[in-house]
Amino acid sequence: MAAEPVLGAGNYAVIDQTLRETDALLRQGYPGDDGTRQPVHTVYIPADRFTPALAGDWGRQALTAADQQGGVNALCTSVGVPPELVEQIGNKVTAKLQREPIEDLRLDFEDGYGERGDAEEDRHARSAAGLVRRSISEGAAPPFIGIRFKSFEEPTRARGLRTLDLFLAGLLEAGSLPKGLVLTLPKVSTVAQVEAMVYACESLEQSHGLEPGRLRFEVQMETPQLILAADGTVPVATLLHRGKGRVSALHYGTYDYSASLEIAAAYQAMDHPAADYAKQVMQVAVAGTGVRLSDGSTNILPLGTDENIAAAWKLHSSLVRRSLERGFYQGWDLHAAQLPSRFIATYLFYLQGFSQAALRLRNYAHGLESTVLDEPATARALARFIHRGLSCGALNENEVEHRSGITIGHLTALAHPKRTSTPKDSDV
Repeated sequence: MAAEPVLGAGNYAVIDQTLRETDALLRQGYPGDDGTRQPVHTVYIPADRFTPALAGDWGRQALTAADQQGGVNALCTSVGVPPELVEQIGNKVTAKLQREPIEDLRLDFEDGYGERGDAEEDRHARSAAGLVRRSISEGAAPPFIGIRFKSFEEPTRARGLRTLDLFLAGLLEAGSLPKGLVLTLPKVSTVAQVEAMVYACESLEQSHGLEPGRLRFEVQMETPQLILAADGTVPVATLLHRGKGRVSALHYGTYDYSASLEIAAAYQAMDHPAADYAKQVMQVAVAGTGVRLSDGSTNILPLGTDENIAAAWKLHSSLVRRSLERGFYQGWDLHAAQLPSRFIATYLFYLQGFSQAALRLRNYAHGLESTVLDEPATARALARFIHRGLSCGALNENEVEHRSGITIGHLTALAHPKRTSTPKDSDV
């Protein structure tokens, strides 16, 4: 006699009721990545130094820096690109620096700007809005652009809010906010500061007649209080769920965080064990939430003697690669001469991993026999890897479809199964 189930509708109803809050949490708090483009870096400049020509200027300065050391191909060789990839990566990086040298730009009203007095900062906040509008209208703006205003710590809170207010009002004089607008809240140390920023966003939306939820913001993780609070909790995880869907990213602040732990200046670095611990906590906190991660920066710049330049490029390239291998697909760049090593390391990462990823994805998608048995979660990781390579320009659609045996639409569906819209050209 065949076995029959003993649990009935009443049992199912009790279990459903027990798990109702869990279901809501997973549905609302862990929607997954939406599959839209994430920039590979963020460039920070003092707000008063921005001009619509800045991105193009940085691209030219980056190419000049490489040319003075033998060219982009020579730089590829010096940082360890295999000979068979030097020309391909060199051509791609050169084209990138000519076409889109900065993917994400932040006009800084915080540490990089300093204290200027209210009248001067008011003037620069209004001016920044006008210049950003102009750069967008002229097609010269990076895909993502915005400001970092001062922190919500008591001495700078009112000034930071006023600058944010003036900047947004200035942008809205043109009628609407730019699609790629990014706002950065620095030196966050408590969940309450994020809740205060949520309130500020809600108030600004209401005042300007914006769609609810239009304003989102990045949180800079620069204080140990976000990793471990006085009560033993981990605020960096809590703030994501108290942000009402407005927290778009967590950015690690290398030097503020290191200094707060009293690490000597000579040893403050992205690859310090203390940095790795903080970033691993951040990584676990954001998993599944759709909130993105960015690593920090290195302040060792490729300037001075030929030896110093070569060493700085090699260091920067290795740090970018290290971040990518650990699942941090974005970082900060502080100088135009860091752009070549940023893109070389990024393109090398995706090109070196592409052949194997495409083959495994082809085998999985078509049910082909393979020495590697990939599960759905691994197939999703393979697809996301290739999708990111497309997004940053390391790969192109023709080679992806040819090598993987699937369409870009199928790739996107595998990479981001919860995504409901068809990808646009700007997304991949």
